[in-house]
Amino acid sequence: QRLKLSVCNKICYAIGGAPYQITGCALGFFLQLYLLDVAQLDPFYASIILFVGRAWDAVTDPTVGFLVSRSPWTRIGRMLPWILISTPLAVLSYFLIWYVPPFETGKVIWYIFFYCLFQSLQTCFHVPYSALTMFLSSEQAERDSATAYRMTVEVLGTVLGTAIQGQIVGMANAPCLPGPGEIVQKRSNAKHFVAPSQKAAYMIASGVICLIYILCAGVLFCGVKEQKGETLYLLNGFKSTTDTQTPHAFFQGIRLVMGHGPYAKLVVVFLFTSLGFMLLEGNFALFCSSTLGFRNDFQNILLVIMLSATLAIPFWQWFLTRFGKKTAVYVGSCSVVPFLIMVVCIKSNLYVTYVVSFVAGIGVASAFLLPWSMLPDVLDDFKVQNPESTGHEALFYSFYVFFTKFASGVSLGVSTLSLDFAGYISRGCSQPKEVDLTLKLLVSAAPIAFMLIGLAILYSYPIDEKRRQYNNKMLQEMRDSEADSESETTEISNMI
Repeated sequence: QRLKLSVCNKICYAIGGAPYQITGCALGFFLQLYLLDVAQLDPFYASIILFVGRAWDAVTDPTVGFLVSRSPWTRIGRMLPWILISTPLAVLSYFLIWYVPPFETGKVIWYIFFYCLFQSLQTCFHVPYSALTMFLSSEQAERDSATAYRMTVEVLGTVLGTAIQGQIVGMANAPCLPGPGEIVQKRSNAKHFVAPSQKAAYMIASGVICLIYILCAGVLFCGVKEQKGETLYLLNGFKSTTDTQTPHAFFQGIRLVMGHGPYAKLVVVFLFTSLGFMLLEGNFALFCSSTLGFRNDFQNILLVIMLSATLAIPFWQWFLTRFGKKTAVYVGSCSVVPFLIMVVCIKSNLYVTYVVSFVAGIGVASAFLLPWSMLPDVLDDFKVQNPESTGHEALFYSFYVFFTKFASGVSLGVSTLSLDFAGYISRGCSQPKEVDLTLKLLVSAAPIAFMLIGLAILYSYPIDEKRRQYNNKMLQEMRDSEADSESETTEISNMI
């Protein structure tokens, strides 16, 4: 008996991936702006919050992955209980991130606590959700199809997160404060004033996202049935690995994974390219509103980038199958460089910025798709070289996520700290020249430098199309050999 998935099952599973992308986009694009201009925090403290939150998020991924792999089977499955229990707590903590507490002392602790708490609970949702793919069906084609549905919904989730947060917040822009050359008294009187409508807008946006989070989790829980791992292995004609092998110790698994050369190189490559794109993501809203002067339009510019990236995903999928994945990384990353230079060199013009943002979004799409497309190749290469070593799939993915999230924490922390040194003025109608220069470096020169370093390391990445096809051939032979062995064993048992 084969476990087939209906289209409804696949859609329900895919919808479960939306909360991670929606909340991630809202936090990535808007949290820095919110902490500086609405919560009225000093840039130094904002940098601490952003770094600690992202670093904590990075640590929780492998930790939760390890705990999930050790969790017992229940009546509703092994993964679904994690999703069910974490959802209401994650929603509450996310909402409180966007609430400005009525006190000044302890405000930094408030944001660090709820930001870290949300990241932990979000990880308790997303790691089991990602692993749930392997417990949907006994057929690889069915799991691949469900993953394709999931990727489509996740890309749409990035657009939805940007649209909800940006459009609601954009309707309540607070008046800016006089710049350094204007009346100082006015600025000091208004320094700690934030329009109630602006605070309310952030809370309304977070409330809408919380509602979507709950609905998506509910659809996932009601529409997906988790199949027990042993059942899937037996239906495929294989013995369960849990029956035949003792799991490797956690740190032994880490040594095996990180000691695999192609994986280490790929992680370093995407560590640098991700640093570039994360610097761009974390500072672009501030750059548009402060340096370019588009305080009332920055949310629309961000939406254009994400819409463009969404539309470009099919193009990059075609490109990597036609020309190879390494070539796609080179072309995708390099295609962004001219437009990052243009956006800081050309005189501020809204229409030019829209065009540049749309074209840059095409390159951003490659950064979204290609890492997840290349990681399975590294896994296949590892299996070919280590046929007796199994059960490390979660470690490959969780440590890639760990390094990229840690890098994003460093990038956001350092960039916000740089604004503090440059003399950033919260909600200033104009900023000191040092701030404008810093923002230009953070959205142009620094991302370009990190991308070029990553591409230079990619040159030595050993898995090309020829090696990838060889690995696929070897894995197929290994599967056929194991299936024949199991069939012979079954025949002998029946004869006896």
